[in-house]
Amino acid sequence: MENNTSLQQQLLEAGVHFGHLRKKWNPKMLPYIFAEKKGIHIIDLNKTVDSLQEAAAAMKQIAKSGKKIMFVATKKQAKEIVSDCAKKVNMPFATERWLGGMLTNFNTVRKSVKKMQSIEKMLNDGSADSLTKKERLTLSRDKDKMEKVLGGIAQLSRLPAALFLVDIGHEHIALAEAKRLGITTFGVVDTNCDPNKVDFAIPANDDATKSIAIITNYITAAIAEGLAERQASKDEDDSQEDANNENEAKARRLEQEAQAEGGRGRRGGRSNSDNTSGGGQGGAPKRRVPNSRRPAGK
Repeated sequence: MENNTSLQQQLLEAGVHFGHLRKKWNPKMLPYIFAEKKGIHIIDLNKTVDSLQEAAAAMKQIAKSGKKIMFVATKKQAKEIVSDCAKKVNMPFATERWLGGMLTNFNTVRKSVKKMQSIEKMLNDGSADSLTKKERLTLSRDKDKMEKVLGGIAQLSRLPAALFLVDIGHEHIALAEAKRLGITTFGVVDTNCDPNKVDFAIPANDDATKSIAIITNYITAAIAEGLAERQASKDEDDSQEDANNENEAKARRLEQEAQAEGGRGRRGGRSNSDNTSGGGQGGAPKRRVPNSRRPAGK
């Protein structure tokens, strides 16, 4: 309870509770609105805390399972915050511009990423030295242009398991692509948006920098915790596997020693029997009785 109160106080100080003007509101946000003050809707922070904790728990499990969560925020006040948080937990992000088809046409986007990486390799290893100065400059500009848009998904080899969106109204194209592909969506939803469009709606102010920062940092901390638990579980499994391998090696060694002991015992038994049988044959030889035939007729 104290943690919830502390979190609620932090959200209050960050201005998370400030919504839009009443004339811009979406009626579907009614369950999350606490009151109206001077024509501005006030978001219920109790609902925000509950939704934020639920979304953080779900993201933690996704990260713990080893899947990727893509951060999407192309609003000017959210770009730097979201990109920094995504880099902390090594997650893909799109903060400059959402390319149409970034998810639904993922194979084509991956080709563009590979082209960007090949140009970067050419410029770094000296392969482009044989080109003219103008051609090198053109390649460098193309690489910088693609890096700006595709740099956040350069390491994304397959579709992400979830999307975290700041302002689902502004990122409606990304949301539509995710819904089409059945990707789980998490979104910061202000009073002018429809919370039913995302799987996990976090009612909050999506315009203020402090509000975006506190929510994104909270989500990032949950993801980092999930990744840490995954690593700890992996280390534990590795140590258990090493112990099992050591026990198996020990068992094989003991079995080999037992087989060797048994082999020596059998060889010793055969030599004793051979000596005994040899002694019996080494005694006095048997006298052969001549084969006498009785004369015929007698």
